[in-house]
Amino acid sequence: MKKNMPSSRPSETKSKITDLRQWTVGVISDTHGLLRPEAIAALQGSDYIIHAGDVGDADILGQLARIAPVTAVRGNVDRERWARELPETNILQVGAAAIYVLHDVNRLDLDPGSARFAAVVFGHSHRPAQEMRKGVLFFNPGAAGPRRFNLPVTIGRLRIAGTSLSAEIVDLLP
Repeated sequence: MKKNMPSSRPSETKSKITDLRQWTVGVISDTHGLLRPEAIAALQGSDYIIHAGDVGDADILGQLARIAPVTAVRGNVDRERWARELPETNILQVGAAAIYVLHDVNRLDLDPGSARFAAVVFGHSHRPAQEMRKGVLFFNPGAAGPRRFNLPVTIGRLRIAGTSLSAEIVDLLP
């Protein structure tokens, strides 16, 4: 099972034809041991999947890896032995876009714009959010696990084409 994708930057000499490729990155967080069938269905067709922490069960990463390669980070509830293998931060390079992944955005310890990241993906709050800050997309897919309070149950999608990046929140339950 691959948890982390290579993060090498694309070659400056690649042809412009390569830059026209489009990717879909499924983004999920805060499963807390529950991978809903609705989440599996919504992630189908993803080229890559990011799990932004609070996985809750190692089997979830295996199930996601059957859909697409997974880049994951450890969340605050991921304390079991299997979770020690997960890094606290990770990077996914997709085409020209570098995506920085961590669980709690309040622990961000770098300037993502200066580091040339296109996006920062995070979880923890269970609240879906997308906001541009100084040219960098800050994206929280919300929580896909057990419903908490009156918050929606969601995942996210990033679409990447060349240097263009767009995001959407996908509701899983009515």
